[in-house]
Amino acid sequence: MASFYSVILLLEDLLRPSKDCMMIALKESKGKLKTPFIFLTNGGGFRESKRASELSELLGVKILPSQVVQGHSPFKQLVKRFENELVIAVGKGEPATVMSEYGFKNVLSIDEYSSCFDNIDPLARYKKWSTKQDVDQNSSLRMKNTVYSQRVQASFVVSDSVDWSRDIQVLCDVLRTGGLPGREIGHQPSLYFANDDLEYQAAFPSERLGMGAFRIALEAIFNRETNIAKKLNEMKGLTPFQRINHGPSIKAKQSKIHPQALEYTSFGKPNPSVFMNAENILSQLVSSLHHSLQVENHGNAGSHPFKRLYMIGDNPSVDINGARQAGLPWFSILTRTGVFKGKENHVKFPADLVVDTVEEAVDFVLTRECSS
Repeated sequence: MASFYSVILLLEDLLRPSKDCMMIALKESKGKLKTPFIFLTNGGGFRESKRASELSELLGVKILPSQVVQGHSPFKQLVKRFENELVIAVGKGEPATVMSEYGFKNVLSIDEYSSCFDNIDPLARYKKWSTKQDVDQNSSLRMKNTVYSQRVQASFVVSDSVDWSRDIQVLCDVLRTGGLPGREIGHQPSLYFANDDLEYQAAFPSERLGMGAFRIALEAIFNRETNIAKKLNEMKGLTPFQRINHGPSIKAKQSKIHPQALEYTSFGKPNPSVFMNAENILSQLVSSLHHSLQVENHGNAGSHPFKRLYMIGDNPSVDINGARQAGLPWFSILTRTGVFKGKENHVKFPADLVVDTVEEAVDFVLTRECSS
């Protein structure tokens, strides 16, 4: 593709004050084509089409669903494997609707799934909110028959869990029994996380715990016997006095959740595959938006189609780390608008450029590209 093409990737959470700068980025400059861009976020819980509609209204420009890449977007790749299998969708928003739109035909939200089991959440009566589903009696019976007769083949954590205690309890029940809570221990079903962010910036001044923290909690509980067994092995051969000095006394071995450690797959930034997928989407976007464009590789077969790709983000460990791992032609720009608020560049994951706002980042990109 022509060398003047560059790409801006913006985190959706950074865009609320950035309508003007996005409008500038979208304008044609000196007769050149508009700058292609996508919104790349580890967040989710809603359909890409819904997010695109919201962003279109916010920015006053047409945003295509293909320009919105969320943490759970890669779940589309697993449709062929689990298309007709019973799967659970966990998280805020509309996780089951998201999965259904991807093509999963037998998906239940964890709210729906939990409602089929009496007393599966021992703390339910103490909770002030309700997760009961408004379904007719026939639909409820069909759902329960499905749940009681089919094993859950996979659980997808689509977005941040709303009820950690219940969701961890139910997931442990599903994962330890091979997909049929209350039954004997079985082979662990597949488990997928849309991202592994330990924390993220929200409206509160300090960072909030994210999906990565939920994953750590689930894994620690599921694997707790492994640590106890390790402690017991360390204490073998010690005298009672030595055991007291060695650490806390373990009088009885706790029951295991499962004989094997938890197995799972996490998607989302900073996984390099996310950036490779983003580049592919951008290439398709350029072709669809500008199908009259003639590819100009100057005989360099296999050369990179983009001269530069810009990653603008506020989280060093996720956004900048991901761009650094992806390598050329990625150029990382760190903003002081979210997780990162430091005066100097981040020590562990330094960006190619540090600015205060998204507007400054966009201005830098346009100035650089229009003058090159």
